[in-house]
Amino acid sequence: MDSRKQNALDYHRTGRKGKIEVIPTRPCRTQEDLSLAYTPGVAEPCREIAKSPDLSYEYTARGNLVAIVSNGTRVLGLGNIGALAGKPVMEGKAVLFKRFADVDVFDLEINTQKPEEVIQFCQLLETAVGAINLEDIKTPDCFFIEETLRKTMSIPVMHDDQHGTAIVSGAALLGALEVVGKRIDRVQVVFVGAGAAGIACANHYLRLGVDPARMLVADSRGVIYAGRAEGMNPYKAKLARETECRTLAEALRGADVLVGLSAKGVVTQDMLKVMGPHPIVFALANPDPEIMPEEARCARSDVIIATGRSDQPNQVNNVLGFPFVFRGALDVRASAINEEMKLAATHALAELAKEKVPASVCQAYRVNELQFGRDYILPKPFDPRALIWVASAVAQAATESGVARKAVDLVQYGLQLEELGERLARASSISREDSGTSAVASAVHV
Repeated sequence: MDSRKQNALDYHRTGRKGKIEVIPTRPCRTQEDLSLAYTPGVAEPCREIAKSPDLSYEYTARGNLVAIVSNGTRVLGLGNIGALAGKPVMEGKAVLFKRFADVDVFDLEINTQKPEEVIQFCQLLETAVGAINLEDIKTPDCFFIEETLRKTMSIPVMHDDQHGTAIVSGAALLGALEVVGKRIDRVQVVFVGAGAAGIACANHYLRLGVDPARMLVADSRGVIYAGRAEGMNPYKAKLARETECRTLAEALRGADVLVGLSAKGVVTQDMLKVMGPHPIVFALANPDPEIMPEEARCARSDVIIATGRSDQPNQVNNVLGFPFVFRGALDVRASAINEEMKLAATHALAELAKEKVPASVCQAYRVNELQFGRDYILPKPFDPRALIWVASAVAQAATESGVARKAVDLVQYGLQLEELGERLARASSISREDSGTSAVASAVHV
């Protein structure tokens, strides 16, 4: 058996089963403790919540609890493997929520392929959790499910496969454009892949300032052009353009940006050779990208390339987004995660990438220096400042856009996040030396 495969299996199977556990936060050692944790003492907060439901955030874990809900119909690069086979992924997501933002998670894999049943399940969960992270649900069901839940629920609901990818890759786009000196409203952008992530990224890039007339999207059948009937759905139709291009190769002629969210090997060196000067290539298919970085650099010495791989520079990883977005949303008791919050997260990550990188982060990645440029357009996932910058920006955007239901002092909140970041870093043996309190002033716009 391949050693990497065996290591992965051993990691998941050895010792206590699974990657997560439930740990009590209150003592239960004495009779008095028991009487407070359960009957009769537990009746008191029950009575208070019955009178004022918002007190559920004070007397229960709800204010720091996210449900990861999946039916396993589109798991990573594995496809429709079902809810049970997708459970290791959801547990892994729970680990990331806890490790990077101290958010507690229930992973809930539900055995249904019917969107209506996923919707009903989530709606019935509203009183149990503070937010819902939809995960690994096939297209176009994921769009319908999320749209319906956002309209009918009063807690944040976000499909991370869509918006986490959009938030983080959007920050990478802003950074790469700055490096090559191109304006976002002037670049020609081509997407290959029109699934959940591809469509969400395309829409997010438009909100960031990409000119709709300069964007083309291709799927497995070719370019999505105005009037195409084959393989279409309403979400693809919104991205159809008047164009003579029918193939990906034709669409890429003279293009500035290529965003791949499709499958291994669909982009060739010849395709990159016809792109414009200093092309930006995001090859984000997992686990194997559309084109490997060494192939891309061989074809174009002036390319900036990002992938989803941790063994390459410019890793576009959703962990830079979702833990901090939900952290900020929970802390202001947001009723939704709206477009303003997603844009704020993108801009926060893009700005953080230009800051001096602490020595502790460089040490964690075993490099002498990390500096904004062609091989560093995004912060690293283990940079503890990302928590402060992104969660603060999300909380501020929630407040300014009117979806926050709890007022917070943003400067004080930034300091609280800094303390949380220090605690999380200590727990993972990464110190936050030389990041300092300046991170708070930079992250919170007051």
